[in-house]
Parts: sequence; structure tokens; C-alpha cells
Amino acid sequence: MEIRCRCVDTCIKPISEVLKDIELFYKPCNNCKTEKIRKFSPLAEQINLDEIDNHFGSCECGKRQLDIVMSHVLKVMIDEGIKDKKANLRNACAPLVTPGYPANSVPYLPENSLVILSDKIDKKCAEKIVKEVGEVKGVLKGDMRKTVGIKDSDSDPHMYELLAGCDLRCDIIQTPYGALGIYKYQHEIHIEFPDVKSPKIEILKEALDDYDRPSVLDCTCGPGTLGIACLKAGARKVVFNDIWNPAIETTLINLESNGFPVKLSGSEEELIASGEKFEVYSMDIRELVNCLDEKYDICIVDTFPGVDATEFVEAAGKLGKKVIVI
Repeated sequence: MEIRCRCVDTCIKPISEVLKDIELFYKPCNNCKTEKIRKFSPLAEQINLDEIDNHFGSCECGKRQLDIVMSHVLKVMIDEGIKDKKANLRNACAPLVTPGYPANSVPYLPENSLVILSDKIDKKCAEKIVKEVGEVKGVLKGDMRKTVGIKDSDSDPHMYELLAGCDLRCDIIQTPYGALGIYKYQHEIHIEFPDVKSPKIEILKEALDDYDRPSVLDCTCGPGTLGIACLKAGARKVVFNDIWNPAIETTLINLESNGFPVKLSGSEEELIASGEKFEVYSMDIRELVNCLDEKYDICIVDTFPGVDATEFVEAAGKLGKKVIVI
């Protein structure tokens, strides 16, 4: 399957290529500049806003410190009347770095390495930010406290609004089986910040340790993180399923980019795609039992925070020998 970003740019790269330079990606060179900006104090009291542009805090290596980039973003928001002159970096907007990678210090960003999220922004301001702040590739409007996606077939989906640019991000997830890269169109797929150790991966590992090459059903796969981890762990077969179509789209992207070639299905209506060791469906988990005739060693249920998983677990119990709720 040929994969390409919706923006028709080269946003999607093989994860092996992304991982090559990830340790150095956000590190400053010896000449990079640092600005000590107090996050809770008004920006206008610390910096002359008229001096902030793409050259402010820039370096020959092409990177700028995250706080400097966010100051530039906030300056545009102040100019456009979205924020007042008492605004500080803490209440500006949420920075979503790409690729997302656990770092011990403030990252230094190259071009097109940041998506920002704000619940108070308009299209005109968003377009100006993408045009004037080189590090920003996309701007979203939404409330980070609200989870993006769909809870179940009886619920309406919730999405952020993409106001400008491209919001495709990649998170680097560390697993005992090697690092994964998980792409997401961030207005459609929930935000997760990668950590050195993923609690979800730790729970999954405990289940996988009880089997030798298990068959796995990832009932609510999202962008495919846990199922792909199972493939890398040597699972005999993995079935991916999610009722949310954007999740399936990103699962296909993530399978391909992590080295698992995808073949789109042209025959069975329920089967979206398949590969050497996997199949991909997009169904309500309660109806999936009508399409699968195998009893899986492990069924993974990973629902929205706060959602009662009882029905999901009951449905998964009909399909698997062991149900893992994550």
C-alpha cells in the first residue's frame, strides 16, 4: 500500500528512518541560543514583542528553543487580539512536538516540527502562525481536556478543528520489542504524550509473556499501537479493529511505516486490509463475533478514559481466551 500524507507532503517516513537521528533531533548545537523566559510572567514584560520574528533566537543549524518558538506563537496571538498583552507562555496554547520523544531538557525545534492546540483561536490567526512561525506545521482549535474520537456506536464523535496547515504527528513509543513510531492526525485521534516506559505496554507485556507466539485481537485498536507491539513481539497473528474510521486509516499508515506491508481488501466487505500476520476490520466490537471464526489467545480492550468497559469485555470474551483491559 502506498502511503502519503493528506497534505501531499513528505510527512510520513519509514519509522526506521525517523529513529536514525532521533537522539540528536532536538538537541542544540554549540551555537544555539537560549532565552530564559519565565512561563508564568507576561511575555510582554520580558521581551520586546516587536523584535520577535523567525530570526529571533535562531541559529545557523536551523533550530530554536521551544520556549522561543512558543513566544513567537504567542506574539502572533497577541497581535491578532486572541490574547492580551498580559498573556504568558503557560496560558498561550498547548505545544505538540513531532516526532514526540521523551526528552530530559527543553527541545530545540527545526522547521515543521510542532502542532499547536488552543481552545481560543480563529482561522485568520492560525494561518498567520503557520505562515510566520517556521517550526509550526499545523494549528488546531479544541479543548485538550476533551478526548478526541468516538466512545462507541451509540455516541457522537468528538474532533478538534484543523484551522491551518497539517496536524499529522508521530509519537515514538518505547517497547521491550523495539521502538515504534505512531502517526496520528491529531484532530481525529486522542493525544498521548510518550514516556520512557508506557504503562499500557507494560500491561501488554505481562500478558504476552504467558504465551509463545500468541494470536491477538486488538478490539479497540485506535492508531494501532498495541497491536503493532504484539507483531514486533512475535505474535502469530494480530487482528486490528476499531469502529472509528480515522483510527483505521492511521493503523494502516502505522503498519506500513513500521515495516508491516499492507494489502487492501477488494473482496470481503468487512475486511479492510491484511498482511502476512494481520487483518484489519472496522466494526462495532459487539458485531465482530459474526465475522471472526477463531478463538484468540489474547483480546485487548483499550477504551476511552472513564468509559464503562463491561459490554466491550463481554463481547471480547466471546472471541478470546484471555481479555486484557488496558
